[in-house]
Amino acid sequence: MYGYTPNKDDYLRRLRRIEGQVRGLQKMVDEDKYCIDILTQVSAATRALQSVALGLMEDHLAHCVAQAAAEGGEVADAKVREASEAIARQGRS
Repeated sequence: MYGYTPNKDDYLRRLRRIEGQVRGLQKMVDEDKYCIDILTQVSAATRALQSVALGLMEDHLAHCVAQAAAEGGEVADAKVREASEAIARQGRS
């Protein structure tokens, strides 16, 4: 079981909503809508994805990393390093 499992339905619902936003963006481009309107919707979809990523990171830290820290040793070190790398990737995006 992963840290997000208890919230899986919520994540799936949010991701489906984002998928709809992206389909809407495709339609806007196809229909030659005003570029600023499209950019506004891109920003909204980006923020929604960032929100999902933040929730997943919080779940990962609270469950996977905390569990590994309780075990200690190399497993804990690896999970902390993995989480740090994931945070760094999110910071670059």
